[in-house]
Amino acid sequence: MKKKICILGSTGSIGKSTLEIISKNKNDFNVILLSGNKNFKLLISQAKKFKPKYIYSNNFYLIKKIKYFCNKNKIIIISDLNTLKKVKFDITIAAISGIAGLLPTLNIIKYSKKILIANKESIICGWKFINKELKKNNCSFVPIDSEHFSILNLIENKSINSIKNIFLTASGGPFFGKNINLKKVTPLQAIKHPNWKMGKKISIDSATLMNKILEVIEASLIFNLPINKFKIIIHPESLVHAIVQFKSGLSSMLYYKNDMKIPITNSLYKNFNNLPNKQDFDKKYFQKLSFYKPNFKKVPSLKILQSKEILNETGFTLINVVNEILVERFLKKKILFSDIVKELLNILYSKTVLNYLKNKKINKIDDVFSVCNFSRSLIK
Repeated sequence: MKKKICILGSTGSIGKSTLEIISKNKNDFNVILLSGNKNFKLLISQAKKFKPKYIYSNNFYLIKKIKYFCNKNKIIIISDLNTLKKVKFDITIAAISGIAGLLPTLNIIKYSKKILIANKESIICGWKFINKELKKNNCSFVPIDSEHFSILNLIENKSINSIKNIFLTASGGPFFGKNINLKKVTPLQAIKHPNWKMGKKISIDSATLMNKILEVIEASLIFNLPINKFKIIIHPESLVHAIVQFKSGLSSMLYYKNDMKIPITNSLYKNFNNLPNKQDFDKKYFQKLSFYKPNFKKVPSLKILQSKEILNETGFTLINVVNEILVERFLKKKILFSDIVKELLNILYSKTVLNYLKNKKINKIDDVFSVCNFSRSLIK
């Protein structure tokens, strides 16, 4: 029987990769819901090919653009996932980027048997609410960011108490090992990731190493381990995605090509030993693997993981939102590349923020968005 699939963020890089896998395995999957925010032409193209029953978007402009097409093809447009009726997706891929993905992720869980999440912002800002919904609705969860997917596989059937350290690998971004004036870096240069094909925001985060800061926070929440259990190492080849060091003296690592279709495919299919479209290694992947300790002077974002006063539930949301806004400002050429982390650190260590973090607690989902609004108010 075909698995019923829902894709939140089908026009983004994860969504497109997922649909590419599904298009080669149409006998296994039936796409029931697609969603998009701005790229209405791509969304219509996807809908023509996969013929979903629903299209979800809360963007009035996009809905207006696709309304005629949907009416003609008997596709139901919804702007609120809570209006879904009598549907249960076998697998949902939650890949709406940024904090905008949090509420849709929370709302879709009750309609899903299994959810694959590729939105670190949702986990960082609302993990306790997501986890509560997962348990309440008996929905299984798989993180499909390469690092967290790798950790999950490496510690499967292992005791948490047996873990000494977990290493998250970072490519170092496009400027690692290069003598470059970061004040003169353009958005076009910064989004050119050396190994991965990703969206603009996460590519910028890779260049500042903020993606690893956020991934450490995310991993700490998902696997219920203290942040100091996680270490960041630079691995320019991007072939090893995580290393787990056990107290026994043994260490395990997961190695695969830098292609997001691998963790996505392995998460879509329960039987890991019989995957379609298996990707064999070619000669260029049998190469020397290199690992480096990150240089704290050259990578100031690493200071965040040493700041206990800001590493709390409220702080996680604030770090995420302020960084997201600063990246957007850089992409619009309103600040320099070198200002992203500089301004972020200045804001995090300001008296206003430190006092706020002492007093503000997140008890309900509305509190998350209250912190988001406060975070936005900090940037002029």
